[in-house]
Amino acid sequence: MDYLPLFHNLKGRRVVVVGGGEIALRKVRLVQEASALITIIAKDFCVDLLAMAASDEAAGCNGLELITASYEHRLLLQYPDTVLVIAATNYRALNRTVSEHAQAANILSNVVDDPGFSTVIFPSIVDRSPIQVAISSGGDAPVLVRLLRTRFESLLPAGMAKLGALAGRFRERVKDKFSNGADRKAFWEEVFYGAVAEQAYANNLEEAERLLVDKLEHSDRFETGEVYLVGGGPGDPDLLTFKALRLMQQADIVLYDRLVSPQVLNLVRRDATRIYVGKTAGDHPVTQDNINQKLVDYALEGNRVVRLKGGDPFIFGRGGEEIETLAEHGIPFQVVPGITAASGCASYAGIPLTHRDHAQSVRFITGHMRGGKRDLNWPELVLPNQTLVFYMGLSGLETICQGLITHGLDETTPAALIEKGTTEAQQVLVGDLSSLPDIVRQAGPKAPTLIIVGHVVSLQSKLSWFNNPANRIEGTINKNNES
Repeated sequence: MDYLPLFHNLKGRRVVVVGGGEIALRKVRLVQEASALITIIAKDFCVDLLAMAASDEAAGCNGLELITASYEHRLLLQYPDTVLVIAATNYRALNRTVSEHAQAANILSNVVDDPGFSTVIFPSIVDRSPIQVAISSGGDAPVLVRLLRTRFESLLPAGMAKLGALAGRFRERVKDKFSNGADRKAFWEEVFYGAVAEQAYANNLEEAERLLVDKLEHSDRFETGEVYLVGGGPGDPDLLTFKALRLMQQADIVLYDRLVSPQVLNLVRRDATRIYVGKTAGDHPVTQDNINQKLVDYALEGNRVVRLKGGDPFIFGRGGEEIETLAEHGIPFQVVPGITAASGCASYAGIPLTHRDHAQSVRFITGHMRGGKRDLNWPELVLPNQTLVFYMGLSGLETICQGLITHGLDETTPAALIEKGTTEAQQVLVGDLSSLPDIVRQAGPKAPTLIIVGHVVSLQSKLSWFNNPANRIEGTINKNNES
């Protein structure tokens, strides 16, 4: 271990900063947030430091002092209460001299961008006070540290600060209630993984506190779990929302369908029970009624249940039916939207769903047959200046294309089928209403697929950006349709 990570309480304690430029400014802002008394020594000060000092004086805080002078050892000796010295000038030799003076007085020192002459270094900070995460490479890989910080920022909800503050207010009451440390740990785990945390994250602080009080008063009472309907997106795990990932990481049980990619499923909490409830056309080993009942039963057992769906739960995902059942049984639930296949797959294929010159509206249509027939509103589908997106239409592609032609859409209208969109296996088959069925028959794509019909498809060759161009198979497109 190169450095021992510590959190330093600087409230009301003096920090001396040598340097008055932009480099010093960044450090001053940090220690000011920690409520330190700050003395800055420099010959000149940048505009922002002057403004900070003026604002501090106007507020009567007296927490920021500017000393206009070249650095000398005697200036540091004037402040025997100093607990930290920061050397932040543009001169390496001067910075090292300042650090040597600080170390000789047994004062912690930080030399900006020179960890070898520092006794402490500033980490990259994710601040959800009172929750804080500090990340450091000891100065070896600052860019990597920034990337890690970005990841942690995405994993820690903004409401984490409010949850932490709420827990702090109840810490002593919980300690009085549970004398056993293991019991306290179990209690807080249920709080941080349950409805109290979710209400705090949603900024419903009064409800979060009410639930916490109720839980504390009835800690031995059996409680109903909660169900989260989570949209898993079209396949690329990077398209998950922060909230989706957080709930997937705290689930006890996950019910997932066949459209959830393995990469997305791998992000589920490792010790969660995973239950496959996928259905395909003509093959429903688990009926929708069975799924609805499973959600109710598992929640009544006190579990946190994630119903993980490909795409978005409310776009051809039957999420509405599932939460109707949950509501009827008084089961608390949340719905987390996901990027629907139309948006995700079209974007990764380079096909804009709307375009000023080609389409001013877009329609999402299920291509799935109901009752053995495909009952579509054909006159509405052949209107000009729109894009049609057919979900679950692979088996009925020829019927769809022929139906559009029969009802008035030109057979040269560009059309595309996207297989496994947004994943490394994505394949884009491009043609028109007349040629696409033959192209698809020859390529033999497998579900999941998405069909896009409209003049926006003619832009695909120009706008395609994702994965290997060899995965694009082009048939006949009337060149007059290209922009």
